[in-house]
Amino acid sequence: MRHPLSTYRLQIRESFPLDTAAEVTGYLRDLGVSWAYLSPLLEATPGSDHGYDVVDVTRVDPARGGASGLKRFAEAARAADLGILIDIVPNHMGVSEPRTNAWWWDVLRQGRASAHADAFDIDWEFGGGKVRVPVLGADLADVIEEISYDPTPATDAPDGLIRYYDHVFPVAPGTGTADVPILLAAQNFELRFWQDEAADLNYRRFFAVTTLAGVRVERPDVFDATHAEILRWVREGLADGLRVDHPDGLVDPGGYLDRLAAALVDAGGPEAGYVLVEKILEHGEALPSWWKTAGTTGYDALAEVDRVLTDPAGEAALDALDARLRTDSGLPASTGWHDLIHDTKRRIADTIQVSEIRRIVRGLPAALREEFTAEDLQDALAEILACFPVYRSYLPAGRSRLDAAVGEAEERRPELGDVIEALVPALTDTDLEIAWRFQQTTGPVMAKGVEDTAFYRFTRLGSLTEVGGDPSQFSLDVDGFHTAQVQRQASWPTAMTTLSTHDTKRGEDTRARIAVLAEIPARWAEVLEEFRSIASTGHGPFDALLWQAIVGAWPASAETPAGLAEYRERLHAYAEKAAREASEVTGWWEQDEAFEERMHAVVDAATGPVASRVRAFVDEIAADGWSNGLSSKLLQITGPGVPDVYQGSELWEQSLVDPDNRRPVDFAERARLLASLDAEDATPPAVDATGAAKLLVTSRALRVRRDCPERYSLYRPLEAAGAASGHVVAFDRGGVSAVATRLPHGLREAGGWRDTVLLRPHVPAVDVLTGRRFPGGPVLLSELLQDLPVALLVDEPACS
Repeated sequence: MRHPLSTYRLQIRESFPLDTAAEVTGYLRDLGVSWAYLSPLLEATPGSDHGYDVVDVTRVDPARGGASGLKRFAEAARAADLGILIDIVPNHMGVSEPRTNAWWWDVLRQGRASAHADAFDIDWEFGGGKVRVPVLGADLADVIEEISYDPTPATDAPDGLIRYYDHVFPVAPGTGTADVPILLAAQNFELRFWQDEAADLNYRRFFAVTTLAGVRVERPDVFDATHAEILRWVREGLADGLRVDHPDGLVDPGGYLDRLAAALVDAGGPEAGYVLVEKILEHGEALPSWWKTAGTTGYDALAEVDRVLTDPAGEAALDALDARLRTDSGLPASTGWHDLIHDTKRRIADTIQVSEIRRIVRGLPAALREEFTAEDLQDALAEILACFPVYRSYLPAGRSRLDAAVGEAEERRPELGDVIEALVPALTDTDLEIAWRFQQTTGPVMAKGVEDTAFYRFTRLGSLTEVGGDPSQFSLDVDGFHTAQVQRQASWPTAMTTLSTHDTKRGEDTRARIAVLAEIPARWAEVLEEFRSIASTGHGPFDALLWQAIVGAWPASAETPAGLAEYRERLHAYAEKAAREASEVTGWWEQDEAFEERMHAVVDAATGPVASRVRAFVDEIAADGWSNGLSSKLLQITGPGVPDVYQGSELWEQSLVDPDNRRPVDFAERARLLASLDAEDATPPAVDATGAAKLLVTSRALRVRRDCPERYSLYRPLEAAGAASGHVVAFDRGGVSAVATRLPHGLREAGGWRDTVLLRPHVPAVDVLTGRRFPGGPVLLSELLQDLPVALLVDEPACS
């Protein structure tokens, strides 16, 4: 099976279509990239910037360049010797604008008689034969006069349309009438108050996103229909591999991957089977070994890299700071991470996932529904879901995870013990639909409860609250890091690794700077107190989250009035999302206006009257953050797996949560800077705000990976000896060695490297970052790292 040596993620959208992407393929080649990695390409909801809301599975989105654009991109990529990896979305389709989705539109028009009725995961019986569509601003009786009938026939609506403001729906055959109540009663859909989505929806969604309807790709006919265009890409040489979005949402992810693998072989032969899965692994969890995949998209690697660069000595002090902030704000003491995520997951199960849980209740064996009330069954299921320790199980595998959740649920809710015990046989019987549906529900509860709620409440060190990470694991020692990499090399050597994605909560260099706070917790406590005395929301832990984001993402462009104004707007958007996701004081459904005013005042103060004070603190920690950033990039690109570079992150990537991390990238500037680094008379750039040093590290590491693939056959930790040996992470991949600084502030405070040496084999090598040659044997780190905090040694003779 052919696989990439590295990838570069490009966000394809209307403002950056395939033809524009084709123009940067030469730059990607020069950077050292092996494959271009494209975001979803199938036609999506008009205006979609991400492409995960597919509305037409039969064609490449015209707004993204269409079929001809993909062909031209492929030609450009091949000319640059690039492979192509494309993101696909089998779990759901976009339904926010029904008329743009022909399948959904036909289901709304014809109901169960539609040829596409079985493509969507709809509980028709619960809806009384109708699809429930929650778009109204209030209950139907209160807005009935705002709904109208347009009798004008159209090709896709021969019986006319139903209109409600910007919402348009088709009229069922033969039911057109100006009497709106009678008209609505005759339709194959039921318009509902938008807040009914939480409890009374009758179709499966992606997480809690009502505008993304679940697709039944487990049906062979649906699989064939939804993958025909994708397989054409492989068959015609337009794609070499696929990245599968959210496989945990599928009924049977392993079965889906089996079918996909067979289809890929049929379409492109045995070399066409490179498939990655966007699978979030909890700390200590392994990817199912029987899945036909090269591995995950790399969030597990991200967590390892971040933690080996985090100072364990800061944990106690940051915990103490968090405790003081809670006390000062009149908040209860922290319950600890495990109890926190139980409570946030339980909150999700009791609110925005109620529709899904009630559907499980309706599918339980009749004997259970007769023995216990629906309320008790729902309560017990919600408790098991809140206790479930990972995203999902794959029965019969993962039974121990369910047993653990059941045991904890019984301890927390002993009064429900009989109900919980009675549920176990049904939840483990794979002959029952509800056993599979329960497995599809654990993921949304985990994602919404942990990543989208608890991550914004557990604020002691924001760099640790990242997708796929367990923030209760504060750090990872060097031996632990090496152990993780050895396991990756042995088990999933062609899985992807990443540091930033379109879904990360913070860009890699935002996290790298925030990680410095673990080295200086006392100083951070002083600075935070100063900042809070100037502007505060009144909620200490949220203040800590917001001020960390402010200093972590502070850009070089903030030195200009225009740049500072732009950053201010970015921070306002981040603060609003963070506060509402945390949903402690304010939320998406109901806002606390006073709190949000104070929150926005913090942003205005930080980027206004006290910007100079914030900038002064940023200056204190910037160099250490840059050191962390270079180290993390080198460790990722040279380590086991296939490293992905998220678009633009070859320079400092100091974004915040989406949509901030999906901003346009200035490729022309990056190409210009790369050319200057490649000039014959170029010297190693300074580690400064320009990011040139990061571009140097990224490009050289990618090029060595591309040009010397035979020297990445193993993973061997390298040891250091001396007073500062704890400040280096180093390993040999089989003729290429990476050397990275960790805990740079502490290193400087302790007097630098002094006599510390890296113990190397007696083989001469060249540091491709600086061009300096080193003889074999031990080398002083003070010499090796005198120009940069990282080194990339290639054993002589040079690669052919």
